[in-house]
Amino acid sequence: MKTTSMPEIVGIRHHSPACARLVAAKIHQLNPRYVLIEGPMDFNSRLDELFLPHRLPLAIYSYGVPQQRGQGVRRGSWSPFAEHSPEWQALLQARASKAEIRFMDLPAWHSAFAAIANRYADLADAEQQQRAEDFEQALGLELGIQGRDALWDRLFEDQCDVQELDQRLSHYFQRLRGDVAGSQGNQDRETMMARWIRWAMDQQDGAVLVVCGGYHAPALMKLWQSLPSEGHEPELPTLNQCFADQSGDISYTTGSYLVPYSYKRLDAFTGYASGMPSPEFQQWVWEFGLEQAGLYAFQRILERLRRLNLPASTADMGAVYLRVQALARLRGHQIPLRNDWLDAMAGSLVKEAMDVPLPWTYRGPLRPGTDPILVQMMAVLAGESHGQLAANTPRPPLLTSLQQELERLAITMPSELKLDLLKPEDRQRSRALHQLALLAIPGIHCLKSAGQAMSGEMSEQWQLRAPLEQAAALIEAASYGATLADAALAKLEEALLELHGSQGLVVALVKLLHQAALAGLADFSNRVLEQLTTAVSQEGSFEDLGFALVTAHTLYRHGESVGMQGAAILLSVIQITFDRALWLCESYGSVNPADSHRHIAAFQAIRLVTQDLLALPDVDRNTIFPALEADRALTVWQRKASVNDADPLSRGAAFGALLSLNDSVSPIAQPLALLSTLAANKMGDALSGLIALARHQLTQDLTFVDGLNQLITALDDEDFLLAIPAMRGAFAWLPPRERGEFARQILELHQAGHLPVSSLNGEITPAAPQEIAAMQQAEKWALDILGQWGLT
Repeated sequence: MKTTSMPEIVGIRHHSPACARLVAAKIHQLNPRYVLIEGPMDFNSRLDELFLPHRLPLAIYSYGVPQQRGQGVRRGSWSPFAEHSPEWQALLQARASKAEIRFMDLPAWHSAFAAIANRYADLADAEQQQRAEDFEQALGLELGIQGRDALWDRLFEDQCDVQELDQRLSHYFQRLRGDVAGSQGNQDRETMMARWIRWAMDQQDGAVLVVCGGYHAPALMKLWQSLPSEGHEPELPTLNQCFADQSGDISYTTGSYLVPYSYKRLDAFTGYASGMPSPEFQQWVWEFGLEQAGLYAFQRILERLRRLNLPASTADMGAVYLRVQALARLRGHQIPLRNDWLDAMAGSLVKEAMDVPLPWTYRGPLRPGTDPILVQMMAVLAGESHGQLAANTPRPPLLTSLQQELERLAITMPSELKLDLLKPEDRQRSRALHQLALLAIPGIHCLKSAGQAMSGEMSEQWQLRAPLEQAAALIEAASYGATLADAALAKLEEALLELHGSQGLVVALVKLLHQAALAGLADFSNRVLEQLTTAVSQEGSFEDLGFALVTAHTLYRHGESVGMQGAAILLSVIQITFDRALWLCESYGSVNPADSHRHIAAFQAIRLVTQDLLALPDVDRNTIFPALEADRALTVWQRKASVNDADPLSRGAAFGALLSLNDSVSPIAQPLALLSTLAANKMGDALSGLIALARHQLTQDLTFVDGLNQLITALDDEDFLLAIPAMRGAFAWLPPRERGEFARQILELHQAGHLPVSSLNGEITPAAPQEIAAMQQAEKWALDILGQWGLT
């Protein structure tokens, strides 16, 4: 083997067939002793796993997670490989030539990867993204090319010979990077990669070939020479070094595993977090060459459009072929490129004008309004291929634990399950399936569920499948824990912690608590409790807090069947929402009519907890509800009921809550006095609060019924019409039977007790013609007024 004084550093674009061709040619030409590849160095001791009989695409998924839930940060990153990836061809060709192979990049749990999900991003340096965009835009304008992918295809994917390709790439990446140092994360990565180059060069027993992202290549060419000699292979950074940006003494667990990948996932990365677009097309280029790939794509798109009954006539196809040849010649392409085919098909097949740009001129999700034909074209080029790992590929502990758990519970996939939640064994199955659903494992579908814990629904129906992407999702979920319950709880905690500072926090919180209950998870960390306390204490919606309070209280006191009774997180939620809701209750201004029912429900939630507190003996109360005081709620309601400026709905609800708990000196006189002081159009609002909170006490008291009857009877016709809509809403809080009993009392007050209640619903005596004419005139007058205000 020939020893060289300089390493051969090949800068590439990830998942580029042209770059893969260049790498393979370089290895054949140079026959290097060492092949260093941008990849996770922690995987070097397990490189043989990559050469098992897998079906590509696949990826290395690496993660670093705290050993104690609720501490530190989680980090994870993918290193995906397809057959046309330069890194994969480097692995294969180096193996064939018996070269020493090493991954030379930092592990994914290093702080350099704190915000990087895809190791093989086009430009893993957000700070330099604008510079790259400016450079590519200027070059595109000079060449008359729109879009960075079209620019790349024109410069590098045109099947030029490898020597010219090498020169083009070197010049391009030099201009792209310039002399900038890059972000601190990239500097850390490049320092480690340069150390590996220094080590390989110091061996002086053969040529060294380096395969790395083109952004790094110019910096590595200079950096390795400035480093001191490496007597041995660079060591993996310690966990303290990797998590130096985190404070506190936190222990971490790390790991890397192969996962099956898919072209769809490979195509899902956007912007500079992505590699080459249309992975299926790039694979055809690698297998058949550019010209045949275009023809093959043309054939597959035609088949798909016709299968979906989208317009694709023989004449249209002929027009596409003529147009693509014309576009290629016009643009100076010896062989039609990917964009030539796409532009030709769009020009021939899309008959209507579009308000959005063509999908291949930008990166990211397809924009609304994209023509269905273009959507299907992009889907064909993205591909649907899924990878599959060899049978003897090492797997993380979660997969083994899950397999044992499913066997114990007699759950098989694929299958359809109907579960009776009254049976202990079915409830265990339900919890396991809800835990899989929490981890977002594909193929787990709940067709019929309780929806909410403690809803009274006692059956569930599940559809279980085993799609190809399920294995990958399970391996990635293994970073959350070694058992299904541990992983699901860690995932749920992560979701709860992410709620901090978000909008709609309480509603999302309640949803997660329901998920926790259905999955049988209750053992949350102190950090979650602390953040929930902080987050809920900043909630400004009284109604949302009431919703959370009633949910948490129900689960805390009666959630034995779902494993949530007495859970610490529920007690924490009850304490902070109870205090916060009372504070907002006292300071609350006017109530939005659209929120009136939710506003009353919040009063009912506070009343539920207060009622529970008053009913418990002192010893039990201090044990079950430490730090909660019923007297505080009673005091707040008393003040609220007596404030004249408060919303009548709130005042009525406060009086109703006090009456329902028998905490009023004059139970009936006070609400009647409140109603008598209100305007006619507000009486119904206060009555709604009263009846919703204390209907049993009020409707069964003849003094109140008589007093309310006198108040309404005393209204003149105009005030009565103003009062009637809200009054009807108030009486809607009475169930039908109680409403009928109330009507009976009203009849007796009017000495009409001998009449049936149905007489109140009898037909109205037909009006005389003169009365009808008067009413029609009044209606016309009202419509004229509405018209003047633009309401008709």
